[in-house]
Amino acid sequence: MSNAVAAPYKVVIGLEVHVQLLTQSKLFCGCSTKFGLPANSSTCPVCLGMPGALPVMNQRAFELSLKAALALNCEIADFTKWDRKNYYYPDLPKNFQISQYDLPFSSNGFLEIEMPGGTKRVGIIRAHLEEDAGKSLHDESGSGQDSRVDLNRAGTPLLEIVSQPELDSGEEARLYLEELRLLLKELGISDCEMQEGSLRCDANINLHISQPDGAVAATPIVEVKNLNSFRAVERAMKYEADRQYEQFQKDGKKLGEVAKATAGWDEARGVTLVQRRKEEASDYRYFPEPDLVPVRVSPETLSQARANLGELPSACRARLEKDFGLGRYDASVLTKLGKDLVQYYEATARKSKDPKAVCNWVTNQVLNTLNEKSLNIGEFPLPAEILAGLVNEVQETGLNMQRAREVYTRMLETREDARQAIEKLGFKVVGDVGQITEIVRKAIGANPKAVADFKKGKTKAADAIKGAVMRETKGMAKMEVVQEIVMAELAKTPEVS
Repeated sequence: MSNAVAAPYKVVIGLEVHVQLLTQSKLFCGCSTKFGLPANSSTCPVCLGMPGALPVMNQRAFELSLKAALALNCEIADFTKWDRKNYYYPDLPKNFQISQYDLPFSSNGFLEIEMPGGTKRVGIIRAHLEEDAGKSLHDESGSGQDSRVDLNRAGTPLLEIVSQPELDSGEEARLYLEELRLLLKELGISDCEMQEGSLRCDANINLHISQPDGAVAATPIVEVKNLNSFRAVERAMKYEADRQYEQFQKDGKKLGEVAKATAGWDEARGVTLVQRRKEEASDYRYFPEPDLVPVRVSPETLSQARANLGELPSACRARLEKDFGLGRYDASVLTKLGKDLVQYYEATARKSKDPKAVCNWVTNQVLNTLNEKSLNIGEFPLPAEILAGLVNEVQETGLNMQRAREVYTRMLETREDARQAIEKLGFKVVGDVGQITEIVRKAIGANPKAVADFKKGKTKAADAIKGAVMRETKGMAKMEVVQEIVMAELAKTPEVS
């Protein structure tokens, strides 16, 4: 019977993710969306909201949004319109944002995430197009300088993806964001660079707290902004949940008097700071955008978009498990590396006798080489068949991993195949079981203290015996074979009195 104590509350989290689409121009004008341009250099009368300037929808932005919505299993509306969302802020020169309110082009979808205990399906309320605001640049040095505004980002196409409040922890929120980013990057919808602002997240969180009478009290929803990394999302949700529970214990009876709030996340201090009352839809005074015609999506357009989706990450994971016998963890790690590395893995695994070993090589040595040398997999010097040859040699000869890595390093330098590199390095594997057994017995005889410690239950003492065997064989005995023989021989060795 479990002695675990149930948590005093349930965390309820919903995420609003804003993704900048990979278009060359803005949503309603021809200004460039390139990151890092001089401040206010990529603007025009349309994105500045000048009188008489009329917007024209970017077709590519809509195509990318449609692709994302289909990948998120959303229902696509055959008729959708634009709305003005009115609010006043220095980085919004028009004093309104063109968005979608009551008729978004997609809704009722889901995204599946891999949890330690299995797959969880998280509902998507809606995914809709809107334009971005500019960026306010504040002096945070304390010297009292003026704030500045950069309007290059104003009018950039955004896809806003709103999840159902079905995430139960900061960890789940992080996993959801990681899966969403992988999906959007693999489909070429966004580069999802958080440091450049092309993926931004606001998190809505509150608690459902069980009461002694069986009722459930819900704390007011707090929307946490300024979350600039997935780690920040996870930390902020943990902190805010604890803060809300502590606040509930102080004034739970007054919950009905507390309004929804917006908070910021202070990364340096690791705290959330409540800033203001959270706006409701009525505060934005939505009304239909008069300068843009509604959009109709035909069945033919939908069919073509579905046909062009390609393989999604979830399908890729399932296929790697089925075709190559990989576990869920290995398949997930490979998929996160991107389709190019997955294709390299598949080509290598098909030519090898051990797909699991190939996975280890690709996710460790190959990936380290790419990172160290700033290469992509297309520039990697070892073709799939050459790396597969190394994996096969290791399996057939029993070459231990230390020596195998030395062979790999030489192959990178000389472009030799595995057999040539092994021969040039002078490696001759000690694979004879009888020969290894004799070496193990000598090592046991030469290390009576290690034997005595092992017999007293100190299993780590066996490492001294293994080390002696590897030194004697110059590291050319397969560690798995040495391990097996050492343990068998120690079990037969009498205790030293």
